[in-house]
Amino acid sequence: MRPRCTRGHAQNASRPAPVLSAGSLAKGMSPMTHITTQDGTHIFYKDWGPKTAQPIVFHHGWPLSSDDWDNQMMFFLDKGFRVIAHDRRGHGRSTQTDDGNDMDTYAADVDALVTALGLTNAIHVGHSTGGGEVTRYVARHSKGRVAKAVLLDAVPPVMVKKESNPGGTPIEVFDGFRATLAANRAQFYLDVPTGPFYGFNRPGAKVSQGLIQNWWRQGMMGSVKAGYECIKAFSETDFTEDLKSIDVPVLVIHSEDDQIVPYADAGPLSAKLLKNSTLKTYKDLPHGCHATHPELINADLLAFIRGETVAAPADSIIVEPIPA
Repeated sequence: MRPRCTRGHAQNASRPAPVLSAGSLAKGMSPMTHITTQDGTHIFYKDWGPKTAQPIVFHHGWPLSSDDWDNQMMFFLDKGFRVIAHDRRGHGRSTQTDDGNDMDTYAADVDALVTALGLTNAIHVGHSTGGGEVTRYVARHSKGRVAKAVLLDAVPPVMVKKESNPGGTPIEVFDGFRATLAANRAQFYLDVPTGPFYGFNRPGAKVSQGLIQNWWRQGMMGSVKAGYECIKAFSETDFTEDLKSIDVPVLVIHSEDDQIVPYADAGPLSAKLLKNSTLKTYKDLPHGCHATHPELINADLLAFIRGETVAAPADSIIVEPIPA
């Protein structure tokens, strides 16, 4: 038998679905956790905890998503903070944009999110590429909205080797990243977390298959084009002047055994350029230390946010702020 269709049902079926503006609600629906930027890009975000609490905004690395901060989001939520993390354009659940995959646009997207949520007195924490995003945002957009910032194994001041940065990584390395990604992204996104990202290629490393698979899952959620173009953004953007202009206190955490963002050309140089910084150096932690050693990193972040002394365990060195 054919299913019967009443006239009313037929009329309803022919009507187009309602179009809702970003963040708006339809009756019976939950809030849509995204904002829409001026160029129409949808930026996915998570916003948990009391809206009156001090906000902590987490900025993820390449080519991941806000899910990379799962441990920190839950830890600081439990401590009473408002915790926010977004998927950068082209990454995760945000729009797979054709353009705008550059640090200026990333920072402008953060500004749009912060403005939409009305955040003030915020702590911005950035890992790797996210540290570059934090640096540019705080330097150019954040006046009056940011209390402190954290750069964790972050890309500033600049990664690529050039005349003004002789200790940088040769451009050929990043060209290789691009070629490998374009040829077989799925395999590349297995090789990175299996090897250098979490230090699982080191003798005696305790390998977590869950971390590897979660890294791959996040990377593959995003756009291959955005991932490709973000390599230029994180490797060639020069944050020197941004760092010099930042007035708020900044905690710089970096490990000497970082195999992705080499220590000597990153953390110590950023700390020297900043007006009000503290550098914490770990000896043997991997690039993705917030995932492999969250008990250490979370304690550092909490102490810094509370204005306490960031502890110096046996495997780390504290370098006090260098006067401007």
